[in-house]
Amino acid sequence: MSWIGLDRLLLAPDASRRVTPDLDHAELCRRALCLAGQWRAQRLRCVALHLEDAGDLAIALLAAWRAGASVLLPADAQPQTRQRLAPRVDLWLDALAGADDAEPLDAAVLDLDQCRLTLCTSGSSGAAKLIDKSLRQLANEVAALEQLWGGILGGATLVGSVATQHIYGLLFRVLWPLCAGRPFLRRAQPFPEDLQRASLEKPAFAWVASPALLKRMGDNLDWSALRAVRRVFSSGGALPAEAAQWLHERLGQWPTEIYGSSETGGIAWRQGVEPWTAFPGVELGQDEEGALNLSSPYLPAGHVEQTADAVEIAADGRFLLRGRLDRIVKLEEKRIALPMLEQALGEHAWVAEARLGVIQQGRAFLGALLALTPAGVHALRNQGRRSVTETLRRHLAGHCEAIALPRRWRLLRQLPWSPQGKLAQSTVETLLKAPRPTLVESLSAVEQDGEWQLELEVPLDLAHFSGHFPQTPVLPGVVQLDWAQQLARQLIAELPPRFAGMEVLKFQQLVRPGDRLQLSLRFDAARGKLYFAYRNDAAACSSGRILLGAAQ
Repeated sequence: MSWIGLDRLLLAPDASRRVTPDLDHAELCRRALCLAGQWRAQRLRCVALHLEDAGDLAIALLAAWRAGASVLLPADAQPQTRQRLAPRVDLWLDALAGADDAEPLDAAVLDLDQCRLTLCTSGSSGAAKLIDKSLRQLANEVAALEQLWGGILGGATLVGSVATQHIYGLLFRVLWPLCAGRPFLRRAQPFPEDLQRASLEKPAFAWVASPALLKRMGDNLDWSALRAVRRVFSSGGALPAEAAQWLHERLGQWPTEIYGSSETGGIAWRQGVEPWTAFPGVELGQDEEGALNLSSPYLPAGHVEQTADAVEIAADGRFLLRGRLDRIVKLEEKRIALPMLEQALGEHAWVAEARLGVIQQGRAFLGALLALTPAGVHALRNQGRRSVTETLRRHLAGHCEAIALPRRWRLLRQLPWSPQGKLAQSTVETLLKAPRPTLVESLSAVEQDGEWQLELEVPLDLAHFSGHFPQTPVLPGVVQLDWAQQLARQLIAELPPRFAGMEVLKFQQLVRPGDRLQLSLRFDAARGKLYFAYRNDAAACSSGRILLGAAQ
């Protein structure tokens, strides 16, 4: 492999150099220059690209820059996003159409300072931001990545789970391998089984993943074969220490965590619990409150970026992260650092992850959004919700004043991280303000020969468990009947509207928080009877017939 700088990728097409398994460098150049000719003729000034195919994205990026157009990468393709960005762009591209009949532009060196890219991101506040970057900044960063890890990766194919619309996926899944001559997969592999299948098809591979995916990788994978992975990269959010340790035990290597942002690019990296090591050329400092600031080759020349991340910098230049200073709230004039409380909650054996938010209902107070560990789920099922939340309050009381103790709790299997590993504070507070769920979560629904088979998961924090029973939550039978009828009405169009009674009800097995259930539904139209049966993996839970009639 030989390195080609980002500005020189359209020169000297090489058919022996693989871009993706089905796209070589020569074809990439040909298609990019034809598309550039078309866009130059249309006098486009800014092109918005939302392409899930990483190979097509590489072609479109080079084409736009060669045509003299800037590129905007929207975070999503929702109608409101298109409407908001419409005044900025001349063309929105969701799919790469052929431009083979266009007169191609000549191959040329791209101008590192004139070629521009705008990223769209939503930070912890959820507010949309536009971040402008030059090709020089991007080129400096991919060169640094090759300096750090190029020798380890060799000719490995980059297999990613993250989208290329964001800085991490764009750099690691497209621009870096493009310059290095290292092939990459066109499509993201968002599930562990997909990642495994795509990886083991290649003689050598490396992963570009998110904490959200790495935390979901279970023992059902072929870990002995996956130990061949050259490197596991993780970015977009914090990777819990226990998840990193779990992967280390199975892969024989620590995931390589990347710390950075859309604004800064890469700042530092680490493996395991070691301190963070700055990327080449990154100069670190702190403001008077201890928040990190930096200058970097991946920022505009002379610019110092101030972050809200509290850090502790050691004499050797490495550092520890101490939480975000912009997540300090005031309750009755008391300053409360939410990250500190979240870390304290996470130290309890029942809590996998925690996020806190402020609820304004008369007097402001804190709420806690928790993902429970298996031990936490066990405690919930066998001690009850009140016992769990009171235990956690007592645990937290040793770390804060009474006013900082959460007064509202929401218990989940996992926090609702985005595919990029983000969880906006606005999302946290919306979930905390919402009432506890009353409906079951349907994971799948399949119909065969007039009978529906549904996979369900009973929410841990279901409101119906309150008082039924305080120390051993059990799903009421009347709720099971209601769910069967409600789910049937969503799936079976001819169901009569009126509930007329029940027959042959049997309740054989208790249904508990977090249970996985199979529900079968069949409607006998001639008799007006809805047959239902719940079961878990071990045994039948309940069954019966619901009588339905026409409206009176």
